[in-house]
Amino acid sequence: MDSIIQILSDNLPWVWVAVTIICVVIESLTLSLTTIWFGISAFVMVFLAFTPLPFPAQLFIFVAIAMVLLIFTRPFVKQKLNQKKIATNYERVIGQIAVVTKKITALEKGSVKINGMEWTAAIKEDIELEEGSKCIVEEIAGVTAYVRHV
Repeated sequence: MDSIIQILSDNLPWVWVAVTIICVVIESLTLSLTTIWFGISAFVMVFLAFTPLPFPAQLFIFVAIAMVLLIFTRPFVKQKLNQKKIATNYERVIGQIAVVTKKITALEKGSVKINGMEWTAAIKEDIELEEGSKCIVEEIAGVTAYVRHV
């Protein structure tokens, strides 16, 4: 046991390099933003290993740095990486009021004008929407807007 501790203490910079690599590999496989902070802490420890600090002190500093990074930076980084999805043009159309420009029936597609753009339109109900009537866009499938009567 003493020989293992002696080997570790003689090669502490390499031990910390190994811990850094292991943490980065685990993070790249999980993408959980947890082990990366331990990897950064281990990287700092590579340089501190050249000081005369004993291994227990280095281990304490390693855990302290990792915990500080984990607690204070992980939420900020996670928030930046999980930015809200920006709606594309077709997603913005859902819920909009449209004006029928060509009659729509249950069996025949027509067209509607939404925000100045013409869309092919269909209806799922067994009703007719006459030209000039208003409707609400419920869904977009391909290039067809599915609407319902207001």
